Amino acid sequence: MLISATGIRNRIPGPLGVPALMPVTRKASGFTLIEILVVVIIIATISGMALLSMNLIGDDRELDTERKRLATLIQLAQDEALMQGREFGLELMTSTYRFVEFDPFTFQWSEVPGDEVFRLRRLPEGMEFELFVEDKRIVLDNDPREFEDPEEEGMSLALESYAPHVFLFSSGESTSFEIRLRRPLNEQQLAMRGDVLGQIEFVEERD
Repeated sequence: MLISATGIRNRIPGPLGVPALMPVTRKASGFTLIEILVVVIIIATISGMALLSMNLIGDDRELDTERKRLATLIQLAQDEALMQGREFGLELMTSTYRFVEFDPFTFQWSEVPGDEVFRLRRLPEGMEFELFVEDKRIVLDNDPREFEDPEEEGMSLALESYAPHVFLFSSGESTSFEIRLRRPLNEQQLAMRGDVLGQIEFVEERD
């Protein structure tokens, strides 16, 4: 027995007075083309915003990881300088950095011998440094500077010929600096500052 949309059984008189079923026509329902397009646009917009947000978070995380790594290495060098009476320095290039040590016997700066921790390190691709020393912007080279040969003449001028950007003294003091880690492609950056007492502060900058 067919039931109409109103829930009432419909019958029509049939032969010999026997009620017969009356055919019921239902109206087809569904989404229009415009409604479907609107839903598709909304889904595409939400998906695009989610992907963009994920990319930005990922980039910030990588910048922050490199910043924390450098800050940890600087603090480690400060600790060793203070406990062992050694003088360290930090040299920054466009996308690399290294720690150096001052030799009081030759009056020369050189790489820290046999120390894997303070080796030359490279930033991930697309990331670079920007350096300010005592509020002055320093133009960074792409490659490390060459050390002076202690066997050559003019040893007294060697210290003036090469010097790191940041000094980490055995007294616990250091050069005042600001180091920015940047992604020029999307203009993201994070920064860290160090004062003369060796204290390091993270600065949140993304503009």
